[in-house]
Amino acid sequence: MIFVAAGILVIASVACFYRVIVGPTAPDRLVAVDAISLFLALTMVLLAYQYRLAPLYDVALVYAVLQFADILIVAKYIERGELHL
Repeated sequence: MIFVAAGILVIASVACFYRVIVGPTAPDRLVAVDAISLFLALTMVLLAYQYRLAPLYDVALVYAVLQFADILIVAKYIERGELHL
């Protein structure tokens, strides 16, 4: 059952990757990249549960937090054209 859910998340990631390549605007591409990162973190959590790998939960959490910060930085760059941190 968990492998089916992980497979669905991978298929959703491929669909989002298509939007990254074809997306008409930069914000569309940014949202697709954010969705891919969310799907990847959820896949890590599912696999950690399946294989009883507790450290993988921590990896998924750190990855999600760093990806969130990265998306905010890129969104700010897209909006203003430059970074003033």
